[in-house]
Amino acid sequence: MRRILIAEDNARIATFLEQGLQKNGFMAKLATTGPEALSNALDGSFDLLILDLGLPGREGLSVLEELRGQGCQLPLVILTARDTITDKLAGFELGADDYVTKPFRFEELLARIRARLRVVVPANPEHELMLAHHGIVINLRTRLVKVGERIVDLSTREFTMLETFMSSPGQVLSREQLLDRVWGYNHAPGSNVVDVYVGYLRKKLGNNMIETVRGIGYRMPI
Repeated sequence: MRRILIAEDNARIATFLEQGLQKNGFMAKLATTGPEALSNALDGSFDLLILDLGLPGREGLSVLEELRGQGCQLPLVILTARDTITDKLAGFELGADDYVTKPFRFEELLARIRARLRVVVPANPEHELMLAHHGIVINLRTRLVKVGERIVDLSTREFTMLETFMSSPGQVLSREQLLDRVWGYNHAPGSNVVDVYVGYLRKKLGNNMIETVRGIGYRMPI
């Protein structure tokens, strides 16, 4: 059974997360301070960390920086009320795997947790982090993409969009969600940049790799 560490000092939110994760087949443990979160995350017994940024004793970004500085590659999802682009960029630059803002829907958080846990971390440290789905394999460190035996050259935006789809197969992603996750800021109303880049990916990967969900957005089929 996968074990998840919840670093959250709000008792109501912490209990909500703990109960929700347990109902979905996970074991969960709570840490209510920054030092407690850091100590537990470093002991090697957890599969993922949900990290609030406003922790007492040691701020969440400091905990994240220390974890990555010590070589800890524990999958980590930030869950916080801080919703500015500056905060998000700081989290990703320090090594967060995902960033969810409060208020949040538990179903979306659960989907993101499951997506992070699908990333394969081989026992051999010389190997790289990989995502694989429907014959597509992407290397998250070298950013190499293969479809079968064919190497596909993707731009930075194309790679990030593909990683977003592969991290959530079957999940419908709206254009707004894709703009936020791939570009990190809002484009002018009416921008068709998401549709353009989906078209680029279809040409390079195959038309059936990304489905259109009319009136909503796009998804990678399960």
